Formats: sequence, structure tokens, C-alpha cells
Amino acid sequence: MGVLAKICGVSTPEAIAEAVAGGAGWLGFAFIAASTRNIDHQAAHQLAQPARGKVKVVALAVNPSDAEIDRIAQILAPDLIQLHGAETPARARAIGQRAGVGIIKALPVSEAADLAAAADYESVVEHLMFDARPAKGAGVTGGGGQPFDWTLLAGRRFQKPWFLAGGLNPWNLAEAVRQSGAPLIDVSSGVERGPGLKDPALIRAFLDAAKRA
Repeated sequence: MGVLAKICGVSTPEAIAEAVAGGAGWLGFAFIAASTRNIDHQAAHQLAQPARGKVKVVALAVNPSDAEIDRIAQILAPDLIQLHGAETPARARAIGQRAGVGIIKALPVSEAADLAAAADYESVVEHLMFDARPAKGAGVTGGGGQPFDWTLLAGRRFQKPWFLAGGLNPWNLAEAVRQSGAPLIDVSSGVERGPGLKDPALIRAFLDAAKRA
């Protein structure tokens, strides 16, 4: 049956071509200064052009200002903005309205109680994303390539389609989907051969695994 996948933090034509050819549903461009995957807005625009109409283009941001939202909207013109900061539901709604796009809200998870936050966002976002809560003092807002307990999501029902993220790779994808019931999956470091450097062969393997999951 398979699940749909998002390849996040892309920065090269080769990675994008492989993701499109392999049937990815989304491509993510990171506008996050602290990330090894941070990319210039104009560079992202150029890289995204061949993928337009084939996949959804996603801009990643952390607590973005209105000026940054305007820059993303005007230069990249994404289909969605993915928020990884402390954005409230009201702020998430305002960002989506300002940019005229849908929102993916990433929520950090380390225990079952963390899933309750999803209810606050479901009316204002297009997708939810459940990512591993980073360790204190890690200096990152995402899972940093680490998984969380996938069974926390087993049997859960949400009003919006949701992504499972954090520590996924071609070899654990099937088990992650089986344990969590995830309809959508997101990967970044799990298809890299070095910090921020996507490996087309790993992208291919991940998307093949997604089709079989």
C-alpha cells in the first residue's frame, strides 16, 4: 500500500531530481540559520523550479518574523510553510494567511502528554508533524535525527493528516509506520551522507521503502 514521503532539507539539483523521480510528495527547503541545511531564498527558488507541479514545495522556518514570511512568499512562493518554533495557533494562522499558503506545524514529542498540543492546532493547519523532542541545550528545534517512541501514536486519530518525523531512514521506515500508523513520513538526516548533504542513493532507497511500507 505504501505511505507518502517528504524529503526535507534539500539543497542540490541531484537530490531534488531523485526525490521527484522516486515519487516524493513534498520537498522541504530550510530557512533556518542554525541548520546545516540552511539555504538562500533565491537558491531555493531556482532549485525548486524543475519540481513545480510534481511535488509540493515546503519552506521551513522557526519563529519567523513577518518580514521573513514575506521574503519566503515572494521569492520561493511555497505551497506550504512548516513551522518548527514556539508559534502559537494564532501565530500559525496569521503566518498562513499572510503568505497565502497552508501550514505544517511540527510538534515535539517525548511522552504521550505531548500529543495533546495537536488539538490546539488542528483548526489552523493543513498538516501536523510529530518530531522527537530535542535534548535540553541541544540548540535545535527538531529531533536532530533521533526517533521517539513510535507506539505513542498507535491508534491515535487526528483531524488533519500528519507526518511522522525524527530518526527515520530506509531501514527503520517500515517498522516506524507499523508501530505508529503514520500516514505520512518525513526524512532529513536519514538520507544524508554527511551533515546537510543529501545522498541520492539513500533518497531512492527511502522512497522505495515508503512504497512498500
